[in-house]
Amino acid sequence: MRPNKKDTEKKIEALLQELTLEEKSRLIHASEFFRSGDVPRLGIPKITMSDGPMGVRNDFYPAKWRPVGTTADAVSYLPCNTAIASTWNRELAYDSGRVLGREARGRGKDMILAPGINIKRNPLCGRNFEYMSEDPYLIAEMVVPLIEGIEENDVSACVKHFACNAQEWERLWVNVELDERTLREIYLPGFEAAVKRAKTKALMGSYNLVRGEHGSQSKFLLTEILRKEWKYDGLVVSDWGAIHDTKAAAESGLDIEMSVFPNFDEYFLANPVIEAVKKGEIAEADLDKKVRNILRFMLRVRLIEIEMKAQKNGKTSAKAVPVADRDPGYFNGSAMHLYAKKTAREAVVMLKNEKHRLPIKPSQTRKLLVIGNNADRLQSNGGGSGEIKALYEVTPIMGLTREYGGNTEVRFTPGYYVPRKIRPEVSWQEDSVSPEVMLDAEDRDKRKNSAKEKELIKKYREEAVRLAKEYDEVVIVGGLDHEYDTEGCDRKDLKLPYQQDALINAVLDVNPRAVVVMLAGSPVDMTAWSDRAQAILWMAYNGMEGGTALAEVISGTVNPSGKLPESLPSDFKKTSAAVLGDYPGRKLTAAEKKKMNATLTQTFRDGVFVGYRFYEKYNVPVQYEFGYGLSYTEYKYSGMTVEKANGKDALFTVSVKVKNTGHVTGKEAVQLYVGEKVVSEDNPIKELKGFDKVELEPGEEKTVRFTLTAKDFSHFSNESNTWQQMKGRMVIYIGASSADIRAKKEVTLK
Repeated sequence: MRPNKKDTEKKIEALLQELTLEEKSRLIHASEFFRSGDVPRLGIPKITMSDGPMGVRNDFYPAKWRPVGTTADAVSYLPCNTAIASTWNRELAYDSGRVLGREARGRGKDMILAPGINIKRNPLCGRNFEYMSEDPYLIAEMVVPLIEGIEENDVSACVKHFACNAQEWERLWVNVELDERTLREIYLPGFEAAVKRAKTKALMGSYNLVRGEHGSQSKFLLTEILRKEWKYDGLVVSDWGAIHDTKAAAESGLDIEMSVFPNFDEYFLANPVIEAVKKGEIAEADLDKKVRNILRFMLRVRLIEIEMKAQKNGKTSAKAVPVADRDPGYFNGSAMHLYAKKTAREAVVMLKNEKHRLPIKPSQTRKLLVIGNNADRLQSNGGGSGEIKALYEVTPIMGLTREYGGNTEVRFTPGYYVPRKIRPEVSWQEDSVSPEVMLDAEDRDKRKNSAKEKELIKKYREEAVRLAKEYDEVVIVGGLDHEYDTEGCDRKDLKLPYQQDALINAVLDVNPRAVVVMLAGSPVDMTAWSDRAQAILWMAYNGMEGGTALAEVISGTVNPSGKLPESLPSDFKKTSAAVLGDYPGRKLTAAEKKKMNATLTQTFRDGVFVGYRFYEKYNVPVQYEFGYGLSYTEYKYSGMTVEKANGKDALFTVSVKVKNTGHVTGKEAVQLYVGEKVVSEDNPIKELKGFDKVELEPGEEKTVRFTLTAKDFSHFSNESNTWQQMKGRMVIYIGASSADIRAKKEVTLK
């Protein structure tokens, strides 16, 4: 039985009245690196939080960035958010959420700091692997079931980073300027869906500034939009070290300040806010709003109940007590690993398969050569706050060796040399909020190999080429790793690191049949060899069973069904952030410095033309388009119909028949886009407004149906500050990708 809202708010108010000013302050800032403060006198506990999006992070000491070090915090390593989005499968997003939420609760957490849903505007961004897509509709559709799955377990998601966080360069000090239409159509829909549809219990502010205000203390974002417009009464936490001003933080929609330093009593919402309230500079009522949200959050995750007792003097007292039957959670169960494997299987994207090069059947393979450092590299323990201590991780070489079995000789050679990174003595967490955050990345890209390293580069490459001559079947596993896909650093360009282009070309010179696998969370330039390779597979960081899924796709045990959740450009200079934007931003003028605490300003001049919207509008070719992905079978689309809908908000119902015309079972992500027949200068050619993934046996045909609403044909007007439906002739497209359109129909909007 759901608690009565009025009764709940009455209890919250009663408990609030019991608190002193000092106790209120204690609740609204961290008391440990991953815990808020508590009030033992009234039974109010700490809220325990944990990174991250790919699994529950290892435990740290309360005030030291040093792992506790036991084996008790090893967990399931889940596919990253890019991999989840690559499945185009809402059910798998939900299942991934259930695993993450249950493991978070099983590890004693109240909040998991996930998912990350920032728009992949800039392919150089070091945290892109934590995010889902360049498209706001795909993000919204995938994040809702992901959150719902997490929050089944008496634990909260924490959707991040709100908002317009698109780069790691100067991430705390870059100010973003953008018009209202761009904000509403591109950068807010995922968060709005998380709040209104998924009803997420928590949300995290961003490091960057938006229109002169730091995201985690922004009145515009957190108060005007989130609290007032969207009516959000959930919890808002800052990113770690994202608060810069006591008054701004106190008067915004923020609830809890978190940071990376152990001086907890000196946080802006600690002793400084107490002093400011006593001086009359800040109203205590601003703190009360935060405490209400915190107590409401505790009730929603069933961390506490509030008991009311009548006193002899006629007044009523209140205190918090634990919930006896709160979900205890569980982690490292075999069923969880199965869900991770199911998601990983559908996250593998086949980009190319000329001459039916794939699959490589185990029964017909006696010798298999695997080349590439990424084939034998653990990925779970890197990337920044997304790192975890995995119970296990199946690497590509392990997956292939296991898949092909004892009748096949599987041999590995590294192929390319990866310098060993010297870890600094200081914590990267503390270092990551300093103005010099990008120095390590610059050093990484500029470093020159020593004479010894040059010898290793030569040795590895020559050995790979020599062996490739001897093996009929060769798989090269390259791409990026978490020295490049990592928090705190952006990449310099889209080029493959570690001289991989030279290696791949050298191998293809002697064995043109070699299959190339790119493992990366962001686009890479493959043009140096992509026209020569017969088969190319793409896989984001795919969790503990990623190597298994990859091997199953290569062997043909699994038919690939992943689709790209982002376009793959070949050159950063041909992206919207470079052509129309001004990444990484310009230096502030003297006047701007007086108004904001920033060093750079970047104007999102590309507006709504992000990702495929940009490439299509300006006829910019890409390596592979948004929504693209091949299969071992073929699908025929036919019989598209569009009918007027009778529902309250619906305008049209669209249906299309999809038939598997091949010889193996497969899954196809059918995509629906809409656009104007005569495209205006201000609008994209078309935009994703629907998708559904269907499984088809050989020869089987199914009808896929979509419903389109007025919102699907609307754009936000900067002039009227409202959504306005378009009029005239519109086109509804059905496709296998944004470029592979299989059917289309015109409709008229009055």
